[in-house]
Amino acid sequence: MTHTLSRPLVLGDLTVPNRVAMAPMTRGQSPGGVPTEQLAAYYARRAAGGTGLIITEASYIGHPSAGEHNLVSRLYGDAAAAGWSRVVEAVHGAGGVIFPQLQHVGMTRKGAAVPHPDAPAIGPSGVPVSADGSPGEPGRTMTQKDIDDVVRAFAEAAVTAERLGFDGVELHGAHGYLIDQFLWSGTNHRTDAYGGDLRARTRFAAEVVGEIRRAVSPGFPIVVRLSQWKMNDYTARIADTPEEFGVILGALADAGADAFHASTRRYRQPAFDGSDLNLAGWARKLTGRPAITVGSIGLDTEFTSSLTGGSASPTGLGDLLDRLEADEFDMIALGRPLLADPEWAAKIITGREPTPFTPAALGVLY
Repeated sequence: MTHTLSRPLVLGDLTVPNRVAMAPMTRGQSPGGVPTEQLAAYYARRAAGGTGLIITEASYIGHPSAGEHNLVSRLYGDAAAAGWSRVVEAVHGAGGVIFPQLQHVGMTRKGAAVPHPDAPAIGPSGVPVSADGSPGEPGRTMTQKDIDDVVRAFAEAAVTAERLGFDGVELHGAHGYLIDQFLWSGTNHRTDAYGGDLRARTRFAAEVVGEIRRAVSPGFPIVVRLSQWKMNDYTARIADTPEEFGVILGALADAGADAFHASTRRYRQPAFDGSDLNLAGWARKLTGRPAITVGSIGLDTEFTSSLTGGSASPTGLGDLLDRLEADEFDMIALGRPLLADPEWAAKIITGREPTPFTPAALGVLY
C-alpha cells in the first residue's frame, strides 16, 4: 500500500517526489552571507533521507535594507551565488528538490545592521517592528522608488535562483517581515494605492509575485508563505474571515503564485470560527492551488518552547495523514523533527521510528 506521504505533487512544471517538505529555518551558518560546504551537506542529508522538498532558510535579496545579520545567507553577489550553487548541486546529487526562501526584513532591521550599516529600516509606513516585543526603532516610509527597487530586487533574486539551478522559489510573506508588513493593518497605514483596504494592502505582494512571474520561466514554481501571527504578536491577523483571506490569496494567485505555504504555530488549530479547516486548508479551498501546512507536526509543543530549552515529545500522525489523504492540504512542512533526524521522511514512510527531537539539535548543523 502506498503511504500517503509518498505520493508525488506537481508544482508548476515541477514534480516533487513526495509530500514532505523541510520548513525554512534560519541557522546563522553563512559567514558574510555565503553558504558553506557544511550547509550544503546539511541540506543534502535531508534530501538523501527522503525529504521531497527542501525549502532553505530565508535568504536576503539584493537590496541595502533587506538584511540584518552577517551570518544569514544572501542570494546576491558572486560569493553567495557560488555557495548556493554548491548547495543546489549537493541536494540534486542526493535526489532532492530545493527552493530558496527570498526575504526582505523591512522594519525588523536594527540600526547599523550589516552588510549595509548606513541603510535605513524601511517599511510601508515606517512603523517600528521588534521581534522581542520592545518598542523598536522607527524607520522610513517607503517611497514609490523604494517599492519599485524592492520589487525588482525580489525578481532579480528569483532569476538568480533559477540560473543557479534551484527548482523554484518561496517568498517570505509571513511573520512580520516586509511583505507581511504591507498585508497587516498594524504596520500599513498608507493612504495611497498600497494601503487602506485589504486589496490595496495586498498590492505590493502581488507586484512582487507578478514581477517574478514575468522574469522567470513560465513553469518555474512560485510559492508564497503567509501567516496570521507575527514574531512580536501571536494574536495578529491579516484576515479575520475566510472572505478576507480570499482577497489576499486571489490577488496573489492572479499574479502568478503556484502554491501557498500557510505558517501556523499549531497545524491542528482551526483558522476561522465555524470550520475545522486550518490556514492551509482554507488556502487550498479558496484558490484550488496546492497548499503546504506547517506547525508542531509530530511534536506536542510549538517551536517557541524549544527555543527556550523546552522539551517536545513525539505525537502520532494519524490525524495529519487523514487530513492530507482527504486533500485538506497537499504537503506537510516540518522543522525540528528534521533537525533531529535527517531520515525522518524515509523512516515515517517505511514504518520505522525516527530519532526524537531534543533542543540540543538547535545548536548544531548536522
